[in-house]
Amino acid sequence: MAKNTRTQPWNTTDIPDQTGRTAVVTGANSGLGLATATALAAAGAHVVLAVRDTERGEAAAATVNGSVEVRRLDLADLASVREFADAWHGDLDLLINNAGIMNVPEGRTKDGFETQFGTNHLGHFALTNLLLPHITDRVVTLTSLAHKSPGSPRIRFDNLDLTGEYSPIPAYSQSKLANLLFTLELQRRLTEAGSPVRALAAHPGWAATNLQGHDTSPLRRALMRLGNRLIAQDSRAGALPTLYAAVQDLPGASLVGPGGMFETRGAPTLVGRSPAAADPATARRLWTASEELTGVTFPESTAAVQS
Repeated sequence: MAKNTRTQPWNTTDIPDQTGRTAVVTGANSGLGLATATALAAAGAHVVLAVRDTERGEAAAATVNGSVEVRRLDLADLASVREFADAWHGDLDLLINNAGIMNVPEGRTKDGFETQFGTNHLGHFALTNLLLPHITDRVVTLTSLAHKSPGSPRIRFDNLDLTGEYSPIPAYSQSKLANLLFTLELQRRLTEAGSPVRALAAHPGWAATNLQGHDTSPLRRALMRLGNRLIAQDSRAGALPTLYAAVQDLPGASLVGPGGMFETRGAPTLVGRSPAAADPATARRLWTASEELTGVTFPESTAAVQS
């Protein structure tokens, strides 16, 4: 038997040939999304940059070598999500739910949901289910270490919008916990339907992107800038867990993150999640609530989710 002589950690050069495959990456005009799109296009995939600001998206696409296009998608507006999905024709090999906002001031999406929960979770929930009849391989949804931050994040079913008790950090943590519970229940439903499509999640550790720049606290923004210089990975390294989840042969519902220094940085590997993020009963309850809020449901027919 040949020995495994590999000494270098997994990186973008290990991505298999993606020629003939199509990927959608949400929030791909900067940061992790752009790094993900760039790597997939370099490997031969046709990549759709799904972005709210198409002018910025076109500028980002101009920096990518390979086959790319830009389409408008505003995850904070369910009408925009439906418009994007309705315009899709043909197979979609890979959906990467990358877009997100973090620690922003209290606000509401166009449909009246708390902004972080509405954008990070409900927008991607609706998008995934609407595109699912076209998806042939997998869905990768980005979460965060914040899903298990101090204070035991949980889904506030009694007050999902945190009305009257909004705080940016707990709101962000709730949305990132929701991303993992969504992945867990999506995989259960896909398996039950006999679909070959897999649902996985990834977190980037601590990556230096512009995500932290919208924090409501000037002190936290300053601390994050310092951490970005001293601790964080750059966006290309931060995108590796997403790419690993997108192209490696992994079990459904897996979570990929950095393997070093408390999962803040390092080569991508399978990592654990909080007990709250692994609770199937909570995952089912969140799915039901998400269907009621968005009006979007899982395509029940097995044929509808198979290529």
